[in-house]
Amino acid sequence: MSLHVLLDGRVINDHFPGIGRYAYQLADALARMPQIELTLLFHPALPNTCYRLDALAAQNVTLHPIHIAPFSLAEQTRLPALAHRLKPDVWHAPCYSLPYRRLASPTVVTFYDTIPLALPQFWPAHQRLIYWLTHRLALRAARAVIAISESTRRDLVRYVHADPQRITVTPLAADARFKPQPESEINRVRQAYALPDRFILYVGINKPPKNLPRLIEAYARLAADDPALNYACVLAGAWDKRYPESKERAVELGIGDRVRFLGPVPDSDLPALYAGAELFVTASLYEGFGLPALEALACGAPVACSNTSSLPEVVGEAGLLFDPLDVDAIAVAIRRAMSDPQLRAELRRCGLKRAAQFTWDRVAQQTVEVYRRLIAEKGA
Repeated sequence: MSLHVLLDGRVINDHFPGIGRYAYQLADALARMPQIELTLLFHPALPNTCYRLDALAAQNVTLHPIHIAPFSLAEQTRLPALAHRLKPDVWHAPCYSLPYRRLASPTVVTFYDTIPLALPQFWPAHQRLIYWLTHRLALRAARAVIAISESTRRDLVRYVHADPQRITVTPLAADARFKPQPESEINRVRQAYALPDRFILYVGINKPPKNLPRLIEAYARLAADDPALNYACVLAGAWDKRYPESKERAVELGIGDRVRFLGPVPDSDLPALYAGAELFVTASLYEGFGLPALEALACGAPVACSNTSSLPEVVGEAGLLFDPLDVDAIAVAIRRAMSDPQLRAELRRCGLKRAAQFTWDRVAQQTVEVYRRLIAEKGA
């Protein structure tokens, strides 16, 4: 039986890099399912330099332009009218930007994390209140909820009082381009960024929950213990000028010349950057899923990461886990991996096997199961 799904793709733009990736990859996977008739909303005026909507149209996805920005007041009045006119079997909101009253079509909403509520010290009270309120409104409007990890599911119940029976976990996946890279491509990226032969790598933004100062301190302790330390610490990703602490800490500890801050790296360079690293490290305090860790595994990079939130779910037995609040523990994990080639080889082997378990086709299949369950409940 065919199923008409309306996926709200207004987040597929440069302002929503993570959520936009989820929406696009889910749309692409749903489009390959013959029983799905997919309509994708999009905002043609919002900048989108990463994803080709015309490629979805070529897969018989109906693109529906609408000039309503995410989180605008207009979506509370105009989107219900659109749902009434298009009459999809299911309306899927890939984030909590949706009409906060129940639509005629069953609504599914996807949640990613509860970071402002789990780590309140990094957000002012009014932002936490708005975050909690909008999540509660989205939960009230939706008939089913998708969480991207068991950790997010638990925290939705804990912090936003969601009904656990309404939440289905559909883990994310790395894009197909994240895979082991040829040596020529690794060398190209190494030369482009003037990287040394050996380096540990972090990929992500520099916001406080990412815990970069402690990662810098751990690397500094390794350098102090071994003056002949022959690998650099490379950090790549968007840079928020409001949080200069990691750069300042590197200078204070006298390792400013050994820590490389690359800033944003083009998506085309990321696979080879991961593949060229001898170890990928993230000491994040909280991740809704931790996609960079999975991308690193898929590219064949050994991974060491925090033992908190969703990261153990993602890496499983394929990574070294540590307490992100313990600088010594972070340093021990890095030293253990970087001093043992056999361990790194085993982590690579296990990591590739682990990453292969996460695919967008599986995400789409699990998501369609949620859709069909809603339709069955509506007809009962």
